[in-house]
Amino acid sequence: MAETKSNPAELAGLPSAAKNRLALLFDEGKYTELDAYVCCADKLCGAVSAFGYVEGNPCYAFSQDSDVNKGAMNKAQADKITRLYKLAAKTGVPVVGFYDSDGADLTDGFGALNAYGELTAVMNELSGVVPQIAIVSGVCSGTAALFAESADIAIVTEKAELYCAPNSNIKSLSQNALKNGTAALGAADDSDAAKKARALLSKLPLNNLSPIPVFEFDPPASTETIEERIADDGSIIELYADYGKASSVSLASIGGAAVGIVSACKKAKLGADDCAKIARFVKFCDCYSLPIVTLVDTDGFEANDETEAAGAVKSMAALSAAYAEATTVKISAVTGKACGTAFIALAGKGANADLVYACEGAVIAPLDPLTAAEFLCHDELRGAADVKAKREELAANYARTEGSAVTAAANGSIDGVVSLSVLRDVIVNSIEITAGKRVSNLPKKHGII
Repeated sequence: MAETKSNPAELAGLPSAAKNRLALLFDEGKYTELDAYVCCADKLCGAVSAFGYVEGNPCYAFSQDSDVNKGAMNKAQADKITRLYKLAAKTGVPVVGFYDSDGADLTDGFGALNAYGELTAVMNELSGVVPQIAIVSGVCSGTAALFAESADIAIVTEKAELYCAPNSNIKSLSQNALKNGTAALGAADDSDAAKKARALLSKLPLNNLSPIPVFEFDPPASTETIEERIADDGSIIELYADYGKASSVSLASIGGAAVGIVSACKKAKLGADDCAKIARFVKFCDCYSLPIVTLVDTDGFEANDETEAAGAVKSMAALSAAYAEATTVKISAVTGKACGTAFIALAGKGANADLVYACEGAVIAPLDPLTAAEFLCHDELRGAADVKAKREELAANYARTEGSAVTAAANGSIDGVVSLSVLRDVIVNSIEITAGKRVSNLPKKHGII
């Protein structure tokens, strides 16, 4: 086996699964390896680090090598990856990490433990500065799992095992990571994961000071969903699809400009998972100044005894705060229904959106129409022969009058009423006109919500 050799030159020259993964990521499979001879005792340190190009743009990457001591993290390996991150910080270049390790190298003891701390610091210092993508190709446990989840986006292959502590009762760990929102994307294998990482990097700027990517584009070819109707053809990459299913978040391009799309258009109430998913995505887009386009057609937030007891209001507050704190361009469009708290959080003019539009026939109101009928027309309901039918009649009338998009526009809650057929053009023009947005906030370290 390769790890039994003692000559660093011989060790470094051997092929490995870790090197193969890097070849899948970089253009034409070409890359330049860094610190190739670094060893721990008489073995290689268990990770390969390199730089190259992805879709024509520079990128750093590392890949843990499970063929060497099962990829166990030792001080030499941690130092090697730390150096890669420090180079990325100096040059403003994204980092991709392939994780495949059984955890810390216990034979390295406190050396590995101390090195973990420095690696944690440098990874988090770089968060929001350059895009970080974690690809979990095999076992990723303990502190390594924290590293992978600290990345902007985590991709898990079907063989991935991502966990902090082993639990024999939890099966199909990669599927669990997708369902609980730990991972953003699933992949069949390393090749598929690398392909998805390449597609993601193409939608992102090199760093938080770089301009957003601009593409040649084709107009939408499908109008099956509202997202497909407004995004450039074939540009949508949905993230966290199996988590928070009353909403969707996607990277895409509109009019050739890279954007983040938040869609609450599934005719369902938003739960805590939806709020957490959207809040994280909004913060992610804001870090790299990607315009956020929010599409709204929802019955609002889940509100019942169970959700209140679970403290769902914390997730709702975090969602609203993420929008309010974001200084990137924010365009919202109400395509159906947006009442009360849902409208304020996702499309509130001023704090949570720069420009707000509504499609013809949209319903925008302080109260849900049925709730409004109950509170505002109580006397009429009390004398009705068929209370249910009367309530629905009154609610429909409220939606047509007080809750109409035209009424919202007349009261300054939205900027305009447009037909669905021209919504894409309106959004394209809005992104272009707000591209030079500048915001100065009060000096502070960070918010707490």
